[in-house]
Amino acid sequence: MSPRPVTPHPSSRMPRPASSGTLAPVRCGITPPYLLEQLALVDEPEVADAARRAIIQDQGIRDRREVFTERGGGDHRGLPGAMTQATLRGPAPAAPSAPSAPPSATGVGAVVKRAIHDAGHTTTLPGPLVRKEGAPATSDVAATEAYDGLGATWGLLHTAYGRDSLDGKGLLLVASVHYDTGYDNAFWDGTQMVFGDGDGVYFNRFTAAVDVIGHELTHGMTQFTAGLTYVAQPGALNESVSDCFGSMVKQMVLGQSAADADWLIGQGLFTSKVNGVALRSMKAPGTAYDDPKLGKDPQAGDMDGYQDLPHDSQHDNGGVHTNSGIPNRAFYLAATGIGGTSWEGAGQVWYDVLTGGKIAKDAQFADFAQLTIDAATARFGAGSSQVTAVHDAWTTVKVI
Repeated sequence: MSPRPVTPHPSSRMPRPASSGTLAPVRCGITPPYLLEQLALVDEPEVADAARRAIIQDQGIRDRREVFTERGGGDHRGLPGAMTQATLRGPAPAAPSAPSAPPSATGVGAVVKRAIHDAGHTTTLPGPLVRKEGAPATSDVAATEAYDGLGATWGLLHTAYGRDSLDGKGLLLVASVHYDTGYDNAFWDGTQMVFGDGDGVYFNRFTAAVDVIGHELTHGMTQFTAGLTYVAQPGALNESVSDCFGSMVKQMVLGQSAADADWLIGQGLFTSKVNGVALRSMKAPGTAYDDPKLGKDPQAGDMDGYQDLPHDSQHDNGGVHTNSGIPNRAFYLAATGIGGTSWEGAGQVWYDVLTGGKIAKDAQFADFAQLTIDAATARFGAGSSQVTAVHDAWTTVKVI
């Protein structure tokens, strides 16, 4: 029997956001702005100063990334100060020596292509090239972690979905490590990955968590596919999709099934000073941390906790990091309900929606829920256990 038709929860049918061209600058690093704002108030001057710098810097960086998305993903020609792939890659790398993944529908014999740069604790990107594809590891742990994390993300996309890099066309994956001093964030700027080293007091280096790398690179894939507007519900979906694929990268690296995974995002980023285990929990949104200085994890786990906030940077573009807990939990429930590995079950469904060409840039939660049910039906068949699991997941989080 097929699941009953989708009837959206009233709160999941919010007014669609205005065009992104009218929005305040977009900030979408892995660290939510409300955490940076808390850090800006701590009584450690160096940490607070670094957090305030990060807030200011991130506004401009995310604004430029939004322009990249509006210009069609990878075409950055004519943008002031834009960095092309040729600029980013530095000297031409030698022929890749990494083993190729199995042939696929989108790239027979495709191989990962990476370039790691060192920003040298400045804000100038990309910085000198320190490792090209196939070159041996250096003594820089952050550079090695970035290199491996880029490869792991490429590996998930190619092994599970036959996709050759973020754009499906073999895009060079570029990363810069050691960005600024005490920088508590990592981000995709529209052309490359950027990692801070953390302040060393509350945050460790951001290359240490492979799901963080997968999360930010997925913003790049979303840029080249669905292009979800970074505000309100489509912005929360944008964040959630990145958490979903970031978690799957981690699960594939660890060889875990959906049932075995911890479903934490950014585990290991907090130092021992923080009372918390991660930035977010997809399994139990709102429980990742509760700290005297950083506050309590504000994520919602269902539509009863949805926060309809103003669509400006002071309110996280309509609560994109807070409300993303709702579709995050739906993905967790679908993945564990289907069973097996998450990338073969719910991940395949979510990937089909992201790349299928039917999702609107301003998609709401109910729109996305219906598309996942349709995609599960198309792939696994009407009345299948997979369709039931997806439908039940969205019902449990009260989107439908």
